[in-house]
Amino acid sequence: MPYLPAATATRSDRRRVVLLGTVLSLACASSAQGADPATLDAVVVKGQALAPVEASSYSATSFDAAAIREAGVSRPQQLFERVPGMSARTLGLPGVADNLSLRGFGGGGHGGDIGFVLDGIPLNEAMSHADGYGDLDVVIPLELQRLEVIRGPVSALYGNYHRAGSVILQTRRGGSYRELDVAAGSFGGVDLQAALGADGGNDHAFNLAAQLARSDGFRPQSKHERATLAGGWSGKLTPRLEAAVSGRLHSAEADNPGYLPLDLYRSDPYGKDPRAQNDGAEKHFGTLRGDLAWRLSEGLKLLTFAYTTAQDFSRWFSRGPAEGDWRQREESYDRRVLGAGASLNGNGRVGGVALAWTAGLESYRERTDYLYYEDIHNRQRNPIADQDRRYGLNNLAAFAEMELEFALLFAPTLGVRMDRFSGDCDVRATELSGEPCERMESVSHVSPKLGLRSSPLDWLTLRANWAEGFALAEGSAKYAPDAAGLDPAVFRQRELGANLELAYLSLDAALFRIDSSAEISRNPAGEYENFGETRREGVELAAQWFVHDDFDFRVNWAGTRSQIRRHHDPALVGKRVAGVPRHVTTVSASWRPLPAWQGTLAWRRVGDYAIDSANSRVTGGYALLDFALAYSRPGDNPLRLYLAVDNLTDRVYATSVSSVGYASGAPRTWRLGVQASF
Repeated sequence: MPYLPAATATRSDRRRVVLLGTVLSLACASSAQGADPATLDAVVVKGQALAPVEASSYSATSFDAAAIREAGVSRPQQLFERVPGMSARTLGLPGVADNLSLRGFGGGGHGGDIGFVLDGIPLNEAMSHADGYGDLDVVIPLELQRLEVIRGPVSALYGNYHRAGSVILQTRRGGSYRELDVAAGSFGGVDLQAALGADGGNDHAFNLAAQLARSDGFRPQSKHERATLAGGWSGKLTPRLEAAVSGRLHSAEADNPGYLPLDLYRSDPYGKDPRAQNDGAEKHFGTLRGDLAWRLSEGLKLLTFAYTTAQDFSRWFSRGPAEGDWRQREESYDRRVLGAGASLNGNGRVGGVALAWTAGLESYRERTDYLYYEDIHNRQRNPIADQDRRYGLNNLAAFAEMELEFALLFAPTLGVRMDRFSGDCDVRATELSGEPCERMESVSHVSPKLGLRSSPLDWLTLRANWAEGFALAEGSAKYAPDAAGLDPAVFRQRELGANLELAYLSLDAALFRIDSSAEISRNPAGEYENFGETRREGVELAAQWFVHDDFDFRVNWAGTRSQIRRHHDPALVGKRVAGVPRHVTTVSASWRPLPAWQGTLAWRRVGDYAIDSANSRVTGGYALLDFALAYSRPGDNPLRLYLAVDNLTDRVYATSVSSVGYASGAPRTWRLGVQASF
C-alpha cells in the first residue's frame, strides 16, 4: 500500500483516500454478487490451533463483527466500557491517544501498560511520546471481524507492553458483504464507514474498508479529522498453500484546545486557556503485511508472515505555568518497523488426550527519528533542537503454548515466552540536550505461563492461572549508561475465575492479584536501578440477566486496590498507584417494546483515583447516563436506524485529571445513524 509522507499528505489527500475506497468497492461489487463463496481458512498470524479466548484459562472479553456494528462506534476504544474494570479516559486532545486503565494499571494507550495488535502488527510505539504509546484511531470499526481484550500478562503469544493485558484486533478475511454505516451529530460530527467483502471464486477473496470521521469539537480550537483506507486479498495458491496480503493508509489532523487549570475549569469547563498557543497534532500511518500458510497435514499448519510499518507523528502542546509563563513543546516521531516470524500450529490427540499447541519465532526492528523542541512560541522553532536523535529497538522472541484436555474436569495450559532486546541511540545533529545517548545493552527475559480450566457441570466452568509479564526501562532510559545491566521489571499475576451459563443468566467473575518486583527507577543519587515493588488486586464481575424475552439487564463491575510496596521515597510506601480508578461500574437495561424496536439506558460510574504518586490530590470520579433507541428492519437488505444520546443529563465532568490540568468531558451529545447492508 502506498505511504504518503508528511510533506504531501493534506485534507484533500484524505478525501482521496475515501474516494479511492469507494471506487475500489464499486469495482469489486459485481464480483460480490452471484459468486460462489470461496472455501478459505482464515490466515492468522499464530496460535491458530489454540482455543478461542472464551474457552481459555484466563479472563477475556470478546466482540464479534455483529456486536461491534450494533454498538455504532466510531473508534474501537469506545467498546472498552463494556469490559469489566476497563476505562478510557480521553485527554481532551484530539489526535492524541487516550489513557486506558486495566487491572490496576493506568497507563495503557497513552503509555505502555496495554499491548495492541492489529492482524499481528504491533501498534505500540517504542519511542512515540510515551514508551508503548498505542493509537487505535488507525482502525476502522466496520472492518473488524473480532476484537478481544485479554486481561493480564497471560498469553505467551505476546511480550512487551502486555503486562496489564492485550487488545487483539482481527480484520475480516473472506466473506461476501457490502455494508455502509453513516452517522452525524452534535458539534458537526460526521462518521462515514464502508466495508466490502468479495468472494471472487477460485478460492480467493477481497476485503476493503474505508472511514472518514470529522468533528468541530465541543471546545474552541478542537476541530479534528481522520481518514483510513484498509484492504486485503487472501486466497489458495494450491490445495495446501494459502496466502494473504493486507495494508492500510491512515491520515489525521487535529487542533487541540489544551488542558485547563482548576480555576478556569470551574468557571468555563468548555473554554480554552488564552495562554495555549495554537496546539495540534498530525499523523500519517501506513502498513503492509504478507502471510503464507502451509497445511503440512490434517492437524499441522506452518504460518509465516512479514510486515512493515511507516509512520510520522507530530504534536505541539502548551502547558504551564512555569515561572509565570506557559511553554509550548513540539515533538516529532518518524517511525519505521520491519517484522517477520513463523510458527507451527497443531492439534490432535496423543494417548487419548486432546492437544492443541503453537510454537514459533518472531523478530522486529523499530527505528524512530525523534525531534524535540522546548520553549517555542506558536510553533516557531528554535535554531537548535533540544534533541535530534535516532533510536533503534530490536526484538527477537521465541514462544510456545500448549493446551491439553485430559477430561472436562482437567484442562491445563502451559506456555513460555523468551524475549531478547537490543538497540542503539545516535545524535543526528547538534542539540541542546546533554542527556546520554548510547547503545542499549541487550536485555533478555523468560516469561512462564500456567493455566487450568475445569468444567464440573454443564453450566459451570472454573479457571485459574499464574503468569508472568515484564517491562523494560521506559523511553530513553533504555539508552542511559547507568541503566546498562538492569533486569526488566517483572509482573506476576495470580487469578481465579468462574463462568456460569444458564438459560436466563450469564455470569463471569474473576479475582486477581498482580505483584511487581524490580521496577526500574532512579535512586537518590540519580542512578537507575531495579528497586520498586507494587501490588494490584481486585474483583471483576460481568453479568447479563434475561428477565424476559423483551427485557435484559447487564452489569459490569470491577473494584481495584493498588499499593506501592517499595520505593526509594519512604513517604510513598503504602500509597495508591496514580491514575487507577478505585472502581468502574456500568449498568444497562435494554427493552424491546415492539418488534424491531429497542431502547437502552446505560449508567456508568468511574471511581476516584490518585492524581500523583504522593496521593496529595485525589479526583472524585464521575458518573454518566446514556440513552439509545434503535429500529432494525430484517430481510435480504437489512437496515438499522439509531439515535444515541451520551451524557443525557448534561453533566459537567473531567474525563481526565493530571498534574498538567483538567480535560473536560463532552457535554450532552447526540448522533443519528443508519446502517445498511446490500
